[in-house]
Amino acid sequence: MINKRRSTVVLLGLLATTALIGPPPAAAGDETAEPPAEPPKVELVLDVSGSMRARDIDGRSRISVAQQAFNEVVDALPDETQLGIRVLGATYRGKDKKQGCLDTQQIVPVGPVDRTQAKAAVATLRPTGFTPVGLALRSAAQDLGTGSTVRRIVLITDGEDTCAPPDPCEVARELAAQGTRLVVDTLGLAPDEKVRRQLLCIAGATGGTYTAAQSADELTGRIKQLVDRARDTYTATPTVVGGSAGCDDAPLLAPGVYTDRETFAEHRWYRVPVRPGQELRASVSVALDRPVNPDYGVLLRATAPDGRELVRGVDAGSGRTDVVSAGLRWSAAEEASPAPSPSGVQPARTVCLLVSNSFAPRPGTQVTPGMPVELTVDVVAASPAPAGPDLGRGWALLLLLTLAGLVTGLVAGLLTRWWVATWREN
Repeated sequence: MINKRRSTVVLLGLLATTALIGPPPAAAGDETAEPPAEPPKVELVLDVSGSMRARDIDGRSRISVAQQAFNEVVDALPDETQLGIRVLGATYRGKDKKQGCLDTQQIVPVGPVDRTQAKAAVATLRPTGFTPVGLALRSAAQDLGTGSTVRRIVLITDGEDTCAPPDPCEVARELAAQGTRLVVDTLGLAPDEKVRRQLLCIAGATGGTYTAAQSADELTGRIKQLVDRARDTYTATPTVVGGSAGCDDAPLLAPGVYTDRETFAEHRWYRVPVRPGQELRASVSVALDRPVNPDYGVLLRATAPDGRELVRGVDAGSGRTDVVSAGLRWSAAEEASPAPSPSGVQPARTVCLLVSNSFAPRPGTQVTPGMPVELTVDVVAASPAPAGPDLGRGWALLLLLTLAGLVTGLVAGLLTRWWVATWREN
């Protein structure tokens, strides 16, 4: 009977505690799980259709610029990254569209790269046929397979799909809906509005980025950045979250990595519970996946629910030109702790996180979908700075300063008398 009563009391206490704490925040994954062992995987998909013969990039053909970029990327490839290469429109020279729209091959399988073999395979490519982008994307996803880590496709093309169906935007949405942990980044080699809209759609559907490359250096640098990003982010799959226009109805976030999209000059709110004795650490990165004006910035603010600002983060350069970041730290110990509940549980304080930007689009830049945002949230034990020596306050401090002044004056007077007496004798 006694044990039964004790069990009932414990159960009621747990229920009361749960009611006081409130609903759990959205989790971004199991933070205690070990990172996956499989390496980062990337597949480069290159358009080798007939239009790649055009000589409008630094006076060279588009295919020669792409081949040079591939060679430099392969030479600089991190050893742990597994790379594959797929081409489209590279072999069929006829005019039968039905057959030409099946023309896509994987010329380098996904895996540890044999640099000599990879560069030799790319060097033999000659612009030939149609542009089956949708089919190539679907095949590239199959090349990369499934797994627990993020895999990336980098699509380089100068034209829109000439073979739909399947429509490449629909293929991208299909892959995203399957939860395949696949991101498609797109690079456009031609200043064509239809191509730009299609590549933006593909990237937007999978959480990737779009960039227009107008020179050999831009193309090489951008591919290297995307391959490096695959290495840096493949172990953590961000959780998709939608920020709100105000703090009251903002999503409640647990520690983790989240992804969202933000349009130009937009403000998006999120909430994080922080208990006394804990410290909030947050950072945000916005990818510049389209042309923007040179004057811009990203702001990350932590505020109380009543709008009072607690701390704000500033832009933090990372050496990369395609990402702007900001970060902040705030400890719950910096304010008076709320009174504990009757059960002794210390309630959490809700901190509102505001992500805003001052980006402005260049003329002709599409504003939707918003730019990719990656938000990292962590809550750890507070680590206050060591306290300095306490000299006292009020009358105690005044007395201490007076005594210090008297002692300093006496010592200075004695030293002066000794020096004068010694100088006269000599």
